[in-house]
Amino acid sequence: MRLLYSLPAAAVATPAMAASGPFFSLSNTDFIVSIAFLVFVGVLIYFKVPGMLAGLLDKRSETIRTELDNARRLREEAQTILAEFERKQKDVQEEAGRIVAQAKRDAEEAADQARKDLDASIARRIRTAEDQIASAEENAVREVRDRAVQIAVAAAGDVIAKGMTPADANALIEDSLATVDAKLH
Repeated sequence: MRLLYSLPAAAVATPAMAASGPFFSLSNTDFIVSIAFLVFVGVLIYFKVPGMLAGLLDKRSETIRTELDNARRLREEAQTILAEFERKQKDVQEEAGRIVAQAKRDAEEAADQARKDLDASIARRIRTAEDQIASAEENAVREVRDRAVQIAVAAAGDVIAKGMTPADANALIEDSLATVDAKLH
């Protein structure tokens, strides 16, 4: 396009710009250069170079337009994917929050259950200890009674032995044998 605008400028060249002498002379270098230029432009037009250049420029602009469209499309896809990933990230964060909250609730429930189990275990051990203490107490009372009976029997035996005559002892033995014989038969 610039080429077409420069043609009139070349045609309007004035003799003031030329070397000395008449402009339309073959000895004038400006005239020769102007003619060569016009021939060159004519050859370019004859071989349709401006059309080819315009076609190449159109093709290049179409390629650039296609690349821009592809870039826009890729950008839109990237924005869509980014939005999807952000949504998924938000969902994952919410899910993680729910999991953490559930884990806290489960831990609290497990701690409560552990406290209850510990309390029950302590209560069982206390009952067992109380039962053992009561049993030991009963055994101690029984042993004290048995020992008291043994001491009382021994003391009574000593008292009876000291105050009893051999005749009383024989009568007591015969009486005891009669009692045993009556109870066995």
